[in-house]
Formats: sequence, structure tokens, C-alpha cells
Amino acid sequence: MDKKTGNNYIGIAVLGLGVVGSGFVKALLEEQRAVTVPGSPNVHLTHVLVRDVEKKRLVDIDKDLLTNDFSAIVDDSETNVIVEVLGGEEPAATFLEQALSSGKHVVTANKEVVAKHGRKLIEKAQANNVEFRYEASVGAGIPIISALQGSLASDYISGIWAIINGTTNYILTSMASGGLDFDGALSEAQVLGYAEPDPTNDVEGFDARYKLAILASLGFGTYVDPSEIYCEGINSLHARDFKYARELGYAIKLLAIAREEMESIQIRVHPALLREDLLLAKVDGVYNAIQIQGERVGRLLMYGRGAGSEPTTSGLLGDVAEVVRRMASKGEKVAIVSEERQKALKPISDLHTSYYLRISVLDQAGVLAAISQVFAKWDISIGSVIQKESDDISQTAELVVLTHVSKESAVQQAAKEILGLAEVESIGSLIRVESDV
Repeated sequence: MDKKTGNNYIGIAVLGLGVVGSGFVKALLEEQRAVTVPGSPNVHLTHVLVRDVEKKRLVDIDKDLLTNDFSAIVDDSETNVIVEVLGGEEPAATFLEQALSSGKHVVTANKEVVAKHGRKLIEKAQANNVEFRYEASVGAGIPIISALQGSLASDYISGIWAIINGTTNYILTSMASGGLDFDGALSEAQVLGYAEPDPTNDVEGFDARYKLAILASLGFGTYVDPSEIYCEGINSLHARDFKYARELGYAIKLLAIAREEMESIQIRVHPALLREDLLLAKVDGVYNAIQIQGERVGRLLMYGRGAGSEPTTSGLLGDVAEVVRRMASKGEKVAIVSEERQKALKPISDLHTSYYLRISVLDQAGVLAAISQVFAKWDISIGSVIQKESDDISQTAELVVLTHVSKESAVQQAAKEILGLAEVESIGSLIRVESDV
């Protein structure tokens, strides 16, 4: 792809040349048809921003295209579109704001930047009559963003349930099917390249929280600050929880959930028990799935690979192609929020659902009665209690309790009181049951 100028060519610069950036550049160089449609201008690569221009690359690229100077990109009149795959909040957010202010169209896969700065960047794009697109920021190649901005934009969206982190889904699948504990499953994911050396963003649920903030902002026509989303990771789960859940007819998934309730939104990320017959419960490995509840469309589920170079490249190429098409046709821009109707976020303490508790107790008479009294005090109805493994040496046993629908704040208070009982050793897990999926 030669560097050319004129009205028949559109210049594209890429920020970042890691695994995803290399995949995108390779596709751009080899498949011109991926980003053009009949009658639209051709594209050419103008620059690629890297830290070290001398480093050996994963893709064969003309060294003259490499630069470590962002100003060389943003000041270049031949560069029309900037594709950002740096990751992280900074310097990406600053670069994108400067790019939009300079009249460049922007395509990004950066969920953290979109979740935290999306509204400001959209306003900047609108003020400068350019595009800001971010399909690959959620679900990689799953076209959920374009669906929410397009065909679903006229529907009333009441709920979103999503498995949107491939790393955690792989870990949970390994714990469920292979009987591995959390550390073992995480190590396996790291060896296979599914988990980063520092997996904090994934296993603590932060990555899913950023993505949910984007989906909820679009689905409910309001800005959702990711820092206000309740978030709970998966590192406290034990292999026994998966065994017991399966015996009860459930799977355990890290769910990102947003539901509109009147003029407020209940929004949260945490492990949840799902009935095994539900479609989301069958999403395994590194795959993602996003389920939308619309008034007219009903229940819609989109499924596919939610991470990796190829699916992310697919999402990026689709956005670039749309920018090229809109540039050719002088089409309208797309915003992160189609209608600004600020809604309050309901605290997690107001949630009403069922709960799974795994409790280690002294193996003696009267323990269940004492626990039942605490639940009754907080108006929590017990659905079932099963005694599981017992240890003759320590004289302890494990109880698995499923409650009926109860209020979160009451369950948390009851758990604290139960933990204070002399007969109780520990509460190994407290997991919400998501029954309205």
C-alpha cells in the first residue's frame, strides 16, 4: 500500500504495534477490500506510533512508517483517521482528545478510555465534525455497539446480561470442568496466553466493569460512570463451589448485569449462579456473550470470541470501513449516548435476589437452628440446606444454603451475624443467584 495523497486516498495512522496493532496493520496492508466499499476512497498507512522504532516487529512493515512522536501524526495533513490500540487510560486518552481536536477521525478498541472519557471525546468529535468509533472496545468482533447505535436504538432496552471477559470465563470453565482451584486455573490461563502476567483487571472484574459502563450508556441513553458500578471479582471462588452448584443444577459465571427499574438502573459485576439450561450458562472458554432484553425485539443474544488479535481486528476494520464510507457520503456522526437522560444508579444494597452460601460449621447439634434464627431475624427465607463434606478430625461440616429472594443488605447483615456465631468457622462463599436472565 503506497503512500499517496489526493481526494481518492484516506490516510490512516495506528497508535500501538503490539499483538492487536500488528494484526490490524497486517490486515490493512494485505486486505484493502476490508475497509473500502465500491465508490469509496482507497486507504493508505501513514504512520505507526511505537515506543522503540528499532524493535523487531510481529508484522513486516516499512521502517519509515514507524515513529515515537505523536505530534508527527496529529500534525500530518495526510492522516485522516487514527486507530488507537495502545490500551490503558494514558497516554491514550490524551492522544485521542488531541486527535479529535485536530480534526482527525478516531477508531479505538480501548474500553477503559471509552468508559471513563467517552462522553467528553464524543463532544469533542461533534465539535470538530469528525467520527469517534469504538466497536472493538466491547466484545472485540461481536457487533454489539453498532447494534445498540443502529437497529436497537429505537427499541426500549430494559436489561443487559453479559459475559464479557474471556480470561475470567476461561478460568471459571477450567474450575468447573477440570476441578482446578483458582490459582491452578489462573496459571493455566497464563501459560496459554489467555491471562496477563498481572491479571488484576480481569480477575477483579474491572475490565468487565468498563465494558458494562459502555453498554449501559448506550442501552439506557444515559452516562454511566464505571467507578459507580458495584464490582466483585472471582478470586474468592473455590473448586467446591462449582461442584455444589452443578449438583444443584447451576453454573457459575462472572456476569455484567444492567437492568432499568423505573427511572433508575441496577448495575453490577460479580460471580453469579445461573440455571444450567440457560444459554449464558453454556458460554465456556474464552468466548463472550451479550444478552439484550428489548421491548419489541424480545431477548437477543450475541455470541463470539470476545478478545484476541483477529476478532479485535475485525471490529476495528469494521469501524474504519464505516468512517471511510461516511467520509465518502458525508454521513452523520455516531455518538456514545443517543439521548442524554441521566438516571440514578441503585446501590447494590437494594438488590433483591436469591443467594448461595457455603458455610463451614462445627459438626454438632443445634448449629442449623442457630443459623436459621439469624436468617429469620433478617426476614430471609431458606429455600434449601444441604450438608456436604465433614471432617472427623476437626469435627467440622460444610453447609450449602440456598435462600429464597431476599434483600442484599439483609443477607449481608445476616452473614456478618452468622460469622459471629460460636458454632460457625467461616463463610467460604456468598454468591448471588441470577434467576431473571
